[in-house]
Amino acid sequence: MYHPNRTARSLAQQEFHTIAVALPSFTAPFQNELLKGIRAYLRENDQDLLICDLGSSNQEKALHKFLSRGAVRGLLLCGFPIDDKLAGELSALQSPTVLVGYTWPAFDSYIWDDEAGAESAVTHLIENGHHKICMIRSGVDSEIQLSRIQGFRNAMERAGRKFEESSIVAGKPLYHSGFSEEDGYDAMKTILELHPDTTAVFASSDVQAIGAISALNEAGKQMPTDIALVGYDDIKTSRFVGLSSVHQSMQKIGYAAAKKLCERLDGPSSDGPEQVVIEPKLEVRASSDLKRSN
Repeated sequence: MYHPNRTARSLAQQEFHTIAVALPSFTAPFQNELLKGIRAYLRENDQDLLICDLGSSNQEKALHKFLSRGAVRGLLLCGFPIDDKLAGELSALQSPTVLVGYTWPAFDSYIWDDEAGAESAVTHLIENGHHKICMIRSGVDSEIQLSRIQGFRNAMERAGRKFEESSIVAGKPLYHSGFSEEDGYDAMKTILELHPDTTAVFASSDVQAIGAISALNEAGKQMPTDIALVGYDDIKTSRFVGLSSVHQSMQKIGYAAAKKLCERLDGPSSDGPEQVVIEPKLEVRASSDLKRSN
């Protein structure tokens, strides 16, 4: 019995239904939230999803190899910085591309105001009466990480507090580029050792904050009475453990980015590339919801 080759038939009819998403990891909670939104829109619109996991090492090489294969109808590139060379490769694909987490003039993009998000978190801690505040950061520099550090600094300086570089601490494991439970655990251990007068900590990701909670438990510290803690990303787990966090509407942004890509696939538009900036919102929970008496 003859069975038609689906790939050949699609090629002949020029009907591609595969949308690709390339991202540093699809196992990290942050990326998972984003993927949920992407999947939701594509399922509603009968589109298939191809995931390219760029891995934790040599992500640039992995992405170039993936792009060289071609044969995708559209691309969502998430959490990956853009330069002239990569922008040229993406344009050469002649398939619509939407960026999430970074921006470039030639492409639609969705980015977060990480500086404002971090500043809101630290301002909350200051307004609750904390004077000695530390930050857990990734040991790997990135535009996102540096923006969150700047937000921490802005909040301290605008409140008339002395900003000290030593109050920003990174863990040593560097799993997932430093955004991991292990890194948060290690960084909190360092803070407790080097800055024992700390009463509040801002972690630049929820997974770091969750690792920090383990270190606090080991040290017999209670949240928020001994140390208040705020994370970033507002992953699902944070809502169940009572962790205050900066909410980024990840699923909504994944949904919107997939929708924008499919709109570009439907036909030419006179509208130029759209750059959307999302303002994060602090969700206050038990880990920091306590005003200290001075």
